[in-house]
Amino acid sequence: MKTEVKALVVGGGAVGNGIAYHLAKAGWSDVMLLERDELTSGSTWHAAGLLPLFNMSYATSHIHDYSVKFYKSLEEETGLNAGFSVVGNLRMAQTQARMDEYMLYASTAETVGVPYEWMTPAQIKERWPLVRTEDLEGAIFHPTDGYINPADVTMAMAKGARQRGVTIERKWQVDGYDWQGDHWEVTCTKMADKGGNLVATEEQVVVKAEHVVTATGNHAQRTAKLLGIKSPAIPVEHQFIVTEPDPMLQEYRKNHGEHPVLRDADAKWYVREERGGWILGPYEKNAPACFEYGVPDSFRADLFPLDLERIEEEYMSFIHRIPSSEEVGLKDDFNGPICYTPDGNPLVGPAPGLRNMWLAEGFSFGITAAGGTGYYLAQMMVEGEAEIDMASLDPKRFGSWVTTEYAARKNEESYDHVFILHHPDEERPACRPLKTAPAYDRQKALGAQFGCVNGWERPNYFGPLDAPDSFDHDARSFRRGAWWDYAKDEAHAIREGVGLIDATAFTKHVLSGPGATQFLDWFTTNKLPRVGRINLTYALTAAGTTRTEYTIVRRGEDSYYLVSSGAWQAYDADFLRAAIADKTAEFGAMTLQDVTSQYGVFAIAGPKSRDVLGALISDANPETALSNKRFPWLSSQDIELKMCPTMAIRVAYTGELGWELHHPIEMQNYLFDQLMQAGEPHGLKLVGARAQNWLRQEKSYRAFGTELGRDATPLEAGLDRFVDLNKDFHGKAAMEAIGIRSKCVTLLVDGPADADPWGREALYAGDTKVGRLTSGGYSPAFGRSIGMGYVRPDLAEPGTKLMVKIQDKLWPVEVTVDSPYDPTNATIRKDG
Repeated sequence: MKTEVKALVVGGGAVGNGIAYHLAKAGWSDVMLLERDELTSGSTWHAAGLLPLFNMSYATSHIHDYSVKFYKSLEEETGLNAGFSVVGNLRMAQTQARMDEYMLYASTAETVGVPYEWMTPAQIKERWPLVRTEDLEGAIFHPTDGYINPADVTMAMAKGARQRGVTIERKWQVDGYDWQGDHWEVTCTKMADKGGNLVATEEQVVVKAEHVVTATGNHAQRTAKLLGIKSPAIPVEHQFIVTEPDPMLQEYRKNHGEHPVLRDADAKWYVREERGGWILGPYEKNAPACFEYGVPDSFRADLFPLDLERIEEEYMSFIHRIPSSEEVGLKDDFNGPICYTPDGNPLVGPAPGLRNMWLAEGFSFGITAAGGTGYYLAQMMVEGEAEIDMASLDPKRFGSWVTTEYAARKNEESYDHVFILHHPDEERPACRPLKTAPAYDRQKALGAQFGCVNGWERPNYFGPLDAPDSFDHDARSFRRGAWWDYAKDEAHAIREGVGLIDATAFTKHVLSGPGATQFLDWFTTNKLPRVGRINLTYALTAAGTTRTEYTIVRRGEDSYYLVSSGAWQAYDADFLRAAIADKTAEFGAMTLQDVTSQYGVFAIAGPKSRDVLGALISDANPETALSNKRFPWLSSQDIELKMCPTMAIRVAYTGELGWELHHPIEMQNYLFDQLMQAGEPHGLKLVGARAQNWLRQEKSYRAFGTELGRDATPLEAGLDRFVDLNKDFHGKAAMEAIGIRSKCVTLLVDGPADADPWGREALYAGDTKVGRLTSGGYSPAFGRSIGMGYVRPDLAEPGTKLMVKIQDKLWPVEVTVDSPYDPTNATIRKDG
């Protein structure tokens, strides 16, 4: 066995082999893969082999699309048939709401290039007469996917990897990872079969590897412990059953081709043909998590006992949909572990706090994702960044606050949510509330309907005071839900009066020390602010794309307060710490503190915001304390609001006159009560994140995770004014080399009367797809829908007329000026 390699892949399932193959294809010739048992002996062997293209995630859709196309090429390259049955995928809908979901997905699919067709119940019945259709609304059909043999496709990728120089070693278990400053030393133990068990021998080898990738499937918890990190990847039991041959199906097949994979999402199952019978895979409630603390040594390619009572409802609905199956007996059953994560998406990318350690864990659809994960992860490792933004799959999207209990319960929820209606305004209830700011109870009593951001409860909008617990769930829609009018009123309150937003979830760091100024000047794109001032700036990836957005408050010559997106706390912290460690010797000592939980934040905004704060501020001349002269726009001051010391920042994400009030979190309830009391004479209204999202689009404020990400530069995002090309900064040369491939624009939409875009829609010029929306919503200032997105540079000029796909129809949109609401910033600079 080799003892020194460029890259070591740990795990011999479909995902591990896909990564090893693509690393070699990308040019890394010295790659080795280790498997503790036999290839495919994990979840791969008992997977049903489905290849569903349907996905609401832009990154995951690209991964799945690549896999489906890649698997079709494997036989020509390797000579091995991967067992790909391109029968298509028919996803049926029992309700109009489900069809609305499919229409939103279809527009997302167009942005990736995934083909689809619409089918009526009559068309389904004519083509597949065994399917009952009288209670269906319709279906979406993907003609290019189907199912594959998991073992065959894995072996084909393994052979392709070997042909490209990859070494594959079986029966080697990794028992230790040690970072030596420029490489990993990986302790490997030879495993042996004894009495049907896999046991460790005394033979050990230490492998030196510059890079390590873990794709350990159900063993992710053991891997995390060896690495000294936390991982939310925990398996859940998944059952599927195989029936005896169905005589009516066999008769049908004498003159017809195979059925597509059938999915009745409202009934929560998939079905496909198998040797003249059917495979039924339900996604039922109460499927338990397993192996929370690791896979037992005695568990190999094993299964759990079947629990038919748990899937009785899904089984009966299968009989209803395919009546010929009622008299068919059960031939086989499977109940095996499949790894999940709290949001259902895998963990793909750098491990938190570690160098050259890459994770590919938590795949609930591992066969579908294996090829694409290998392709895009190889790009990240070899080229420094993938061609698509992979941040939504980054392992650091889950912070260290995630416990075993949280992950297990959320993963069970992810499992039984596979086939729920995935509303864009969906908020999942498990394990909530968990992280609450002190004012949570006060806001809840005033009608707050909360969303969850990095575990924090954050108001999305404020509904009726007497709302039942089910109000938010019932308010969701693919159109304008029952929450829409509340958000609209909140948006108008900020534009016309004054509103208060809880922004406590913001990520907050303090960076100080002799090296802080030089470091930040190198680390970020914009000029550093003077003491007491603030600026907006960006940190880039080594590839020149946008890695993080910061608001920097300069507290002293070498002291800075950094504010970034609340959803990306661990993601930002990890990047900062690594960069500081790399540059301390060059720039000088620095101290970084994550103070997210120490400070609460209220954002007060609107034409009357100065009046509210003026009633609370303790100052020798309170009438001038908040004036432009004493407290100019884009500055920060320590003020006192009655008895609450507050770092006030004159900035407003809504584009109105306003301040962010950063305060000791233990004083939050006191400050909240004071603000509410002072705001009452001025009609102060509590405002949630949805109204804020609409308002920031009226100002063309880009948001990280939508307009801003690792697939576009700040220049492509139209943020030239925040990039100082007269200085040198991390990623600058790469950014300039990229040029302008597309441009971020704001668009006003003349869409349907009952719906707004969500930010997942395709943009067209005539019949040609020319871009996509990244954000969407309603504009109270213009009384019409609004969106932001990326288009070809030649189409980015204001006044350009395009079309957007909403609810399977094209609607006119117009590229507008940047910051269509108050483009001169007169309101935000208003004196008083």
